[in-house]
Amino acid sequence: MFQGSMVAIITPFQEDGRWDEDAFRQLVEFQIANGTDVIVPVGTTGESATLDHGEHSQVIRACVEQVNKRVPVLAGTGSNSTTEAIELTRQAKQIGADGVLLISPYYNKPTQEGLYQHFKAIAEQVSIPQVLYNVPGRTGMNMTAATTVRLAEIPHIIGIKEASGDLTQASEIIAKAGDKIDVFSGDDFLTLPLMACGGKGVISVTANIMPAQVKAMVVAIRESRWEDARRIHLQLLEVHQTMFIESNPAPVKTAAALMGKCGPHLRLPLVPLQPENLAKLTEVLQRHGLLDS
Repeated sequence: MFQGSMVAIITPFQEDGRWDEDAFRQLVEFQIANGTDVIVPVGTTGESATLDHGEHSQVIRACVEQVNKRVPVLAGTGSNSTTEAIELTRQAKQIGADGVLLISPYYNKPTQEGLYQHFKAIAEQVSIPQVLYNVPGRTGMNMTAATTVRLAEIPHIIGIKEASGDLTQASEIIAKAGDKIDVFSGDDFLTLPLMACGGKGVISVTANIMPAQVKAMVVAIRESRWEDARRIHLQLLEVHQTMFIESNPAPVKTAAALMGKCGPHLRLPLVPLQPENLAKLTEVLQRHGLLDS
């Protein structure tokens, strides 16, 4: 159900800080029109950390309604509180999400056993497909391949978004449990090598602004058209890197705004790009034909 080019979709805000439902629905349509396989709302790129619980549910509901079963919806429901993650996951299931994305608990820095028990508890409480999310740069700790392989034995845990940047770790998961858990790239610039090792796709930031190109690369990899895949990978590399010139999602949301897809507004503590980075981002977008001349 979850594979291919999956977008970690941004959450647009209005100037007064309210989330912009109309713009969000248009972003969903833009993704589907350009071949995106799965929509992933309210993840890190969707600024979930500054959405209250009511808004969190509203964004998932709008996504499910707008998608209308045309592609799967994988909703972010992770938390550093196991109880809260269970409740958010239960709500997403009730709304109609096809699955959930569960970030490792941040700030608490649990042990590997704590991670195992956290994800096990969620899987036991809510029967919905669950994709784990390992992103040490955000959480302050790494979930090891051994822990992921152990979790792969639990019903409802069907995938992991690997954003450790460690291809050896991702490969070890595939080697030891690839028949039980799918591995997805959480880093756009590692999609090609990870899929070459057996990964099933990418949960992408860049797909917010270049969905057709990300999809084209994924399809080329699936079809073993390696020259095509390598060409697209190298063409996109500069864009991938520019999406992280400041903290995600500030660059990608700014890019979407420059392309006329939504407003540029962020919620504190995120702030607009520094002038020199805005200039660099604009230059990259122009070079890749994403802005009107």
